[in-house]
Amino acid sequence: MTSTMPAPTKEHTNADETGVLDTLIVGGGFSGLYLLDRLREQGFDVKVWDAAGGLGGIWWWNCYPGARTDSTGQVYQFQYKDLWKTYDFKELYPDSDGLRDYFEYVDSQLDLSHDITFNTFVESCKWDEIAKEWTVRSSQGLEQRARMVIVATGFGAKPLYPNIEGLDSFEGECHHTARWPQGGLDLAGKRVVVMGTGSSGVQVIQEAAAVAENLTVFQRTPNLALPMRQQQLSAKDNDRIRENMEERFCIRDTSFAGFDFYFIPQNAADTPDDERTSTYEQMWEEGGMPLWLGNYQDILNDEEANHTFYSFWRSKIHERVKDPKTAEMLAPATPPHPFGVKRPSLEQNYFDVYNQDNVELKDSNETPITRVLPHGVETPEDVIECDVLILATGFDNNSGGINAIDIEADGQLLRDKWATGVDTYMGLSTNGFPNLMFLYGPQSPSGFCNGPTSAERQGDMVADFLGWIKEKGISRFESTVEVEREWRAHVDDLFVNSLFPKAKSWFWGANVPGKPAQMLNYSGGVPTYLEKWDEVKRDGYVGFEFDREHTEKSCEGVA
Repeated sequence: MTSTMPAPTKEHTNADETGVLDTLIVGGGFSGLYLLDRLREQGFDVKVWDAAGGLGGIWWWNCYPGARTDSTGQVYQFQYKDLWKTYDFKELYPDSDGLRDYFEYVDSQLDLSHDITFNTFVESCKWDEIAKEWTVRSSQGLEQRARMVIVATGFGAKPLYPNIEGLDSFEGECHHTARWPQGGLDLAGKRVVVMGTGSSGVQVIQEAAAVAENLTVFQRTPNLALPMRQQQLSAKDNDRIRENMEERFCIRDTSFAGFDFYFIPQNAADTPDDERTSTYEQMWEEGGMPLWLGNYQDILNDEEANHTFYSFWRSKIHERVKDPKTAEMLAPATPPHPFGVKRPSLEQNYFDVYNQDNVELKDSNETPITRVLPHGVETPEDVIECDVLILATGFDNNSGGINAIDIEADGQLLRDKWATGVDTYMGLSTNGFPNLMFLYGPQSPSGFCNGPTSAERQGDMVADFLGWIKEKGISRFESTVEVEREWRAHVDDLFVNSLFPKAKSWFWGANVPGKPAQMLNYSGGVPTYLEKWDEVKRDGYVGFEFDREHTEKSCEGVA
């Protein structure tokens, strides 16, 4: 079995947890680490608390078999401080170990761990209006006061567990992919059941199929996965790739989703069939995310255009899967949803494993798991005995990780404010909770943006804003109700006028029972998002209300 073996868990650092910090950042992924270094350089007294046992945020937790990025390492890294010039990736698409190694390299260059306290789950944040500061407490009993808190928990901080009778009674190994044992788990010779075929499901299924005695996969919705085209990289390969990285970073900063490619400036619906098919064939051979966000410009907003690619994709899958019934389950004649309105995964041999005698695919809509038993799972048809039950059931995305913390101001919990829907100002702040900001959070471009791109560009926005706050001697800031309503309406308008409502996806919370249905990711594109913030900044940070030190009230920047 190919298994990722995690780096040793880090111990608590010597970060100062007494006195009042300027800023406490919750979360040590790309966004939290970037802002930590930016604010330190601006003279802020800033620390990070992270629930993980080491650097990398979700990439510390992601240690299940097959875990790897769906972006090439060259674009999935910091542009910051030319760190990219001296780091070599071993694979085009780095795995969990590769990402951990990368973060250790970043730490060696920036000395980030010095200001990070690991293994620290933030339990509560309470605002003191008189002192104008937050008191943050961890589940381990640590306490820290800070004038500002930045929540950088990311969009995948809270695993979503299925509500199935008997789940706690299972006597074998049962793990969510997001909480995989840090010491690894050998699947060789085991009877394995996997629930879910999202990104982590695709990845773990590929690995389990190679070594398990038998593997049963329960699929609710087919994954319209795309070819990864993985490659091993030598030092010479890395040197060659670096030759045009400056140009690729420029594209990354100006493209729709922060990747190093643009949409094709042409409509699929207007392109002759033979030319369009030739383009699809060429892109298919190259593989990767350009098939999603570097395709024809009308793919995600014109259903006729969208179907041209789905038909092409379906033909490719049916060529690889031998059993017609299984092929139809994986790539049905009627699309389960328009292509790309759920985030597609990248695969290496995912569809091929269903040709193996030890792998069986079940449609959980027709044959659901009705109950978990001590030694297997029960369906309306039979009992499937297993040794390992893998829950690849996704996350309570975007707002879930934030709402897991008791964030309280003026007697109100943030999760209660958001009980009927999230309201933010550009995904950065929310009225009623002063001196609190979010990175890579709900109503920002997070779900549609390459992580490091968002970390740097949104991190710059927040760092500049907090630097301005410090320069002006402002003790308290808060976004207004009016601008939040306007932003929510803008995000919703983009959503309803797209193809995204045609799929039940985590993009708009449809994967979580009872979660308010609303778009939680800004789908207007990174350049538009940045332009809108530039307007806010140019107008003196319009949309925020400010208090200066010594309680001097300022109307500067009020909408």
